[in-house]
Amino acid sequence: MTLRAAVSVGANLLLTKRNSAVRLRRNIVRILLPMLLMPTLIIAIYRFVSPPLTPLMMIRSAQGEQLDHRAVPLSRVSPHLVAAVVAAEDNLFCRHRGFDIAAMRDEFDNWLGGERPRGASTITMQTAKNILLWPGRDPLRKLLEAALTPQIEFLWSKRRIMEVYLGIIEMGPGIYGAEAAARQYFGKPASALGAREAALIAAILPNPREWSPIRPNRLVARHASRIQRRMARLGPLLGCLEDPIHATDRHAGGIAPRRSPY
Repeated sequence: MTLRAAVSVGANLLLTKRNSAVRLRRNIVRILLPMLLMPTLIIAIYRFVSPPLTPLMMIRSAQGEQLDHRAVPLSRVSPHLVAAVVAAEDNLFCRHRGFDIAAMRDEFDNWLGGERPRGASTITMQTAKNILLWPGRDPLRKLLEAALTPQIEFLWSKRRIMEVYLGIIEMGPGIYGAEAAARQYFGKPASALGAREAALIAAILPNPREWSPIRPNRLVARHASRIQRRMARLGPLLGCLEDPIHATDRHAGGIAPRRSPY
């Protein structure tokens, strides 16, 4: 082989390798880009369409559990339940943009002090987890949850976040959403729930598979009573939800924030 031929072969091999590397990068981008954009697309769709299923629902169904999921507009959910969930889970829901920074700071300080974290998830963070992610507390899931939360806050209104949350959250074995819970537990639509019934449902959210609002243990009953007292004092903390409790039932002052146990 002449020197010129050898140089030509070497150049062709180098060009082939370079083209292969370019094709590989393009293929990686073609695969990864849709994967990265898909959650945002789903969030954008769910701004207008109620989630038909969630990963948790699919997991439970695969395990043979019956599924009762009945999404309804927020206008068909009792204002008492809206207030109860805010009082129990995320008092500052109307004031933060997805993250309760003060609660997260407290959790970090508790962790540094050797205490077991109690959780600082907001309703928006729980919504992100439920619509797109798997159950659990592993770091990867929490990281993805933190990435999805600002997108939900940006693309949805606060009312829409609450509407989706109350439409999909697990409220008992095989029971998802306020409408299913109200009918299963109290034999009435979610719009007809009274203050005590709403507080009892909100009280079981930390452990809905073990606790019951119609057979409350002492812990649930006490927690429901605390929630009822807090509901009456939420005042302007419900402003983004268009004052779901009648003005005559509310006080002008706010109350100290309560973090979610999730």
